[in-house]
Amino acid sequence: MTFKALLTTKTGETISTHLVDFKDEDLMPGDVTVAIEFSTVNYKDAMALSGRSPVIRQFPLIPGIDFAGIVETSSHPGFKVGDRVLVNGWGLSQTHHGGFAQKARVNGDWLVKIPEVFSTQAAMAIGTAGYTAMLSVLALEHDGLTPDRGDILVTGASGGAGSVAIALLSGLGYRVIASTGRQEEGDYLRDLGATQVIDRNTLSQPGAPIAKERWAGVIDSVGSHTLANALAHTQYRGVVAAFGLAQGADLPGSVLPFILRNVTLAGIDSVNAPQEVRLQAWSRLAQDLDLSRLARTTQMVGLAEVPTVAGRVLEGKVRGRTVVDVNA
Repeated sequence: MTFKALLTTKTGETISTHLVDFKDEDLMPGDVTVAIEFSTVNYKDAMALSGRSPVIRQFPLIPGIDFAGIVETSSHPGFKVGDRVLVNGWGLSQTHHGGFAQKARVNGDWLVKIPEVFSTQAAMAIGTAGYTAMLSVLALEHDGLTPDRGDILVTGASGGAGSVAIALLSGLGYRVIASTGRQEEGDYLRDLGATQVIDRNTLSQPGAPIAKERWAGVIDSVGSHTLANALAHTQYRGVVAAFGLAQGADLPGSVLPFILRNVTLAGIDSVNAPQEVRLQAWSRLAQDLDLSRLARTTQMVGLAEVPTVAGRVLEGKVRGRTVVDVNA
């Protein structure tokens, strides 16, 4: 039996991805086999397919850092045939075949049962980006932020994680400031719940080590000068959740926000988060995310379109979430 998959190969320094027929027996070891229904194109996927970052650590490999589908076979005690499951991160698209295929075999300890309120398509409309956004909201709450404390800045607001973060925060009663380099997306961001939209250029250049207090918290997907400036403008005892490096992996800032304003910088890792954290995040997504707002963030593509979409993600030309129908 064969199935369709995107396979990424490397010849010399050249990385390329092609749609191929893949065999069941060529899948990697695991105790659960899943018939995949949907995956997504995340920023990390775009980095992997482009070769800009060494996300893929062995070749050839099926990329795709997440997927949702139906259990086809299982020897894992926690899952049975017919269960609806998803996976985010772990070794997918790094050392283990990922979600850009019609089938996957994985370690059952990586899987999460999809909450009843979500279809497999909705689970991937959320995907790793939305799950990461929820982890960020949990980090803000863990350090005591509540809507009455003040505004929350969301950088990279037009992207997948930013879009879901805005929908979540606004639904929880926070006043959200959305930072974007695409001012034409202002109506889209306000429709998701942003109360103010600012130009990312106001944060992306070198700035003062500490500046006027503007927001109580931040969810940042950008890094570099943007994160440094976001920290500099954070209020006393504010919280900044950081998970991205779209502008850069550097942090050209100062200790002043930490020692003068007692600001907390919370790092967010979605790849290796423990299972109890994942379950909490998906439970809260089921409780707090407005599915009608989620639908506004989503576009659908087929497997063959993924490489093109990945290129557009890196160019900053994709809004919100891109769901991949692997059977289209």
